[in-house]
Amino acid sequence: MGIANTLTHGGKWVWGTLLAFTLAAAASAMLLTKTADLRYERDVNRMVFNDNLGLLEEVKAKLGSSTDSLNRLVGENPVVSATTPYLVISIEEHHLWYKRGTEVLFDAPVATGSGKSLVSTAGGGKQYKFDTPRGRLTVEGKDVNPEWVPPDWHFQEQANKRGLGLVHMDRGTVIPQSDGSVVKTSGAEIVRQYADGHQVPLTATEGHEIVLNGNIVIPPYGVNQRRYAGVLGTRRLELGDGYGIHGTNDPASIGHAASHGCVRLRNEDIEKLYDMVSVGTPVYIY
Repeated sequence: MGIANTLTHGGKWVWGTLLAFTLAAAASAMLLTKTADLRYERDVNRMVFNDNLGLLEEVKAKLGSSTDSLNRLVGENPVVSATTPYLVISIEEHHLWYKRGTEVLFDAPVATGSGKSLVSTAGGGKQYKFDTPRGRLTVEGKDVNPEWVPPDWHFQEQANKRGLGLVHMDRGTVIPQSDGSVVKTSGAEIVRQYADGHQVPLTATEGHEIVLNGNIVIPPYGVNQRRYAGVLGTRRLELGDGYGIHGTNDPASIGHAASHGCVRLRNEDIEKLYDMVSVGTPVYIY
């Protein structure tokens, strides 16, 4: 019995030691992987900024993961010729460069994503994170005097700031008012219709949304009250997925982490850049 007990306890000690060793090895491997990822990110950033894009093929051969957003830069074969212009944006430095090879054709300060989070009470607790995406993107389109169609999170953000509730307004919804009038949609407008039948379109701009009965109204898409002029400045370069490089009605934000993910420039800067950049231009954000 004594020998059996010794063997049993000894076996438990051996298995415990092996388990501890395995866990320690796994933790060490994770640390090495994280260190490699950070080194990879640093090297990609340096290569993009210093025009050593040809070295990306070597990095690609050593790459073992495709989950980091920066891996898009490698996965899409971003190597460009010395005559192809491209955009580089530094989130940390809040600066943009338009380059051809080593030549800087244009540069300007920018505002980038604030990094703040927002939880929607009207959208089932959906969480939004306002970051500028890193990696390789492409200029997919260009707009003059673009209008902003605010997403639902904008109205949630405004309601939080002003201590108000939220109400979604769909087409066909009728909201009675205390004076006997009703608010409803009519064509491309949200209107207040009075008892005698005449209608008055309501107005809505950024920070001055429609408020009814203590609630900010989230208008349906397609009505004029969900299109804001001037917010995106005078020009926009579209990057896809709702992101863009555009002007602003808040020039004081330039040089700071202040946007909801887009890259903002002063209007005079985006107007110059707009005339220089063509659709299809590579954009490297780091």
